[in-house]
Amino acid sequence: MVRSVPATPKILVLNGPNLNMLGVREPTIYGKDTLADVEALCRKTAKGLGVAVDFRQSNHEGELVTWIQEARGKMAGIVINAGAYTHTSVAILDALSLSELPVIEVHLSNVYKREPFRHKSYISPVARAVLCGFGAHGYALALEGLAKMVKA
Repeated sequence: MVRSVPATPKILVLNGPNLNMLGVREPTIYGKDTLADVEALCRKTAKGLGVAVDFRQSNHEGELVTWIQEARGKMAGIVINAGAYTHTSVAILDALSLSELPVIEVHLSNVYKREPFRHKSYISPVARAVLCGFGAHGYALALEGLAKMVKA
């Protein structure tokens, strides 16, 4: 499939369940940044890279799947922190696969230093890269990498 990338590529930044609670939820694991702080970082980073972002969060798996499906042919790529759905959702895996978009998986914490069930990701098989343990800065790194991919 031939995709046309708009003059200013747009990247979908998706956040899964409980990420709306950043800043309050276990700050020793997830940091003190709120989701609004992460969004501001993404917008600032994107502007500097010459890309746009569509930043969203949902606690509902089906809504995330719908947004991924809608991105096909409209977005240049996807940065996703699917939260707990990373370890459980074949539906999100399938949607990312059929989107035919470059995907970068992000986690605030180092999932490999945590519970064993967090070591398995259903997203990694379709991701071009995985970033974990950088806190909110991982989103900026993901946008930088994805911007280079979609502008190449």
